[in-house]
Amino acid sequence: MATLTVRNLDDTIAMRLRIRAAEHGRSAEAEHREILRSVLLGGGPAQARQQAADRLADFRKRTAGRGSASVAELLAESRADRTRSLTGSDA
Repeated sequence: MATLTVRNLDDTIAMRLRIRAAEHGRSAEAEHREILRSVLLGGGPAQARQQAADRLADFRKRTAGRGSASVAELLAESRADRTRSLTGSDA
């Protein structure tokens, strides 16, 4: 396997690489390898969509059962708060 050294890399790019790596749960070096692999070996829009779907499924698994309110519940609560503020009612 070859070794690649990148010199004179802009600080902003290096920071974004570290952030992207953290988002994907990889080291910066592993993220760099993945970026090069996907750009040079392919991985067009279909693969990008699949990766996004996989990340979303993983997020849903990690956050399942946290008891978050549904959108309908949040909307009803917001409307009730607004009604109370307009009417001056505490009930």
